[in-house]
Amino acid sequence: MKTDFLSCALLLAAALFPVASSGAEARQSLIDPATFRGPAADQRAHRVGDLLTVLVLETTRARSQAATGSDRGMEIGIDFSSPSAQYNMDLGTRNKSRGEGETTRIGELRAQITVRVVAVEPNGVMRVSGMQVLTVNKEEQRIVLSGLVRPEDISAANTVWSSRIAEADVSLAGKGSVSAAQRRNLVSRVFQWLGLL
Repeated sequence: MKTDFLSCALLLAAALFPVASSGAEARQSLIDPATFRGPAADQRAHRVGDLLTVLVLETTRARSQAATGSDRGMEIGIDFSSPSAQYNMDLGTRNKSRGEGETTRIGELRAQITVRVVAVEPNGVMRVSGMQVLTVNKEEQRIVLSGLVRPEDISAANTVWSSRIAEADVSLAGKGSVSAAQRRNLVSRVFQWLGLL
């Protein structure tokens, strides 16, 4: 009877006052304090490994125009007369030339690409880099983007416009049957080099 009472008392004491666990077990947690961000915390990228969505809207417009013109003229007149005849001789020349040239080039790229923070500068500026590959009907389009982003340029939705990226390097390359059709073959390139095309 005493043994049963003693066992019950020990079980009750163990339940009310658990024994302190060892140091290794106490450090284990489901949440890593180094990487945990609460639901109300700022979700914008700010450290290496964080993801950031870049809204790419790049428009380039270049125009070059040149015009030249020249107008030269020369006139010579000679008049002389004799008792039997009168002679008039005029000589005139005029040269006009005019040349005009204009070159216009327009390029536009709209895309959204998520990049990764690969380094953080001492002043807090983040170096980002990323790539997106899209394949449609065996035609591959690859967008590559890298540059520097200031933390204050990142919106609350964790996005940044490409125009806010310093040292931005944005490239779009295609590979497939459509891209191959746009390249000239060797014969046409030789004729173009010779000035025949």
